[in-house]
Formats: sequence, C-alpha cells, structure tokens
Amino acid sequence: MRVIAGKFRGRRLVAPRGLHTRPTSDRVRESLFAMLGDVGAARVADLYAGSGALGIEALSRGASHVTFVEPARPAVECIRRNLRSLGLEHATSVLPLALERAGKALSANAPYDLVFCDPPWAELAQAEKVLARVLRHDTFAPGAILTIEHPAARRLEPLDTAHEVLDRRTWGGTGVTIFRIPGPEPTALLESHRKKP
Repeated sequence: MRVIAGKFRGRRLVAPRGLHTRPTSDRVRESLFAMLGDVGAARVADLYAGSGALGIEALSRGASHVTFVEPARPAVECIRRNLRSLGLEHATSVLPLALERAGKALSANAPYDLVFCDPPWAELAQAEKVLARVLRHDTFAPGAILTIEHPAARRLEPLDTAHEVLDRRTWGGTGVTIFRIPGPEPTALLESHRKKP
C-alpha cells in the first residue's frame, strides 16, 4: 500500500494484518480524493482509521492536521509507525479509543472540515448510530464533508436532518457516500458539486 499523490507520493505504508481491518483500496482512495478536490489546509478526522491511509493521503495533499481514531492496538501501532516514517507526528493526533468513547478527545481538535469514516462493515449500523451521537454539529466546520465507506449494496441515508447527500459512488463491492453539513463549503472541497442542485 502506497501514498497515491502529493508530497509523499509513492511512499509505502504498513497495514495491520488480519481481517478486522480492511484498508481502503488504492483505487477507491484515488477516486475519492479526485472527487474531494483540493484538501489543502483542511482539518481532518480519520475514524476507524486502520493503517491511517486516508488521513495520511490527506496530509500528503496539504491537509493541515489529522486526528486518527482507532481502538485496535495493532492498527494504532501501524498508524504511529507510518507517521514516524513520514515525519508527520507534529501534524497529527492519534486517539487509541473506540469512537463511542472519543467524543471529548475529538472535540479538542475540532472543528473538522473533512471526516473519513470506514468502519468494519459488520459494524456499520452501529457505527452510524455512534456517528450521529459523537459527531455533533459543533464538531464540524460550516460546510464540512463527511465520507462513509460501506458495502456497495447498502444505501446510506443522512445521519440526521442536518446532513445532505452530495454523492454516492461504488467501485466493485465498495461504496462511498458523501455527506455535507450545512454552511459555506470549505475552499475548493468538492468543487464539482458547487453547481449541483
């Protein structure tokens, strides 16, 4: 697994072994970031972070800070190893917590312009409930973007009435739904959606 673009393009990332963590494929990461556009200066949260590949990709493309939330010790060790190898400790926070216990710690680095969420698919329904509770509106910057990865056959609806579905995409068996929180859009994020009704 490698960083796809930006400052650290081509650099290798380590990922935890086993089936509990399912790294986002290079194809999905590349397509997702193409949809998001310029993430420069964004404050990012990478939830169920696994290896941290999504958050690290954002940093490589200019994001200012990423908070990683991941409860599994082998995955946390991989995130920290990846950050050390790239010299990114200064621009990151690693929360070795389950998401339902991370609300207060997450708020310390809020508001976020961009939130990635890639839960184990067997836990997706529970993850949606936790997200709705943990990610209160003051956790998001106005116009923030939330992406949730899920099985392609599953159709996700907004977590609450404050979320707007911007896009739905599938790649093989993987789906991604992109939501937006009301407010002015962060600069250059999802440029292709600015004129979308």
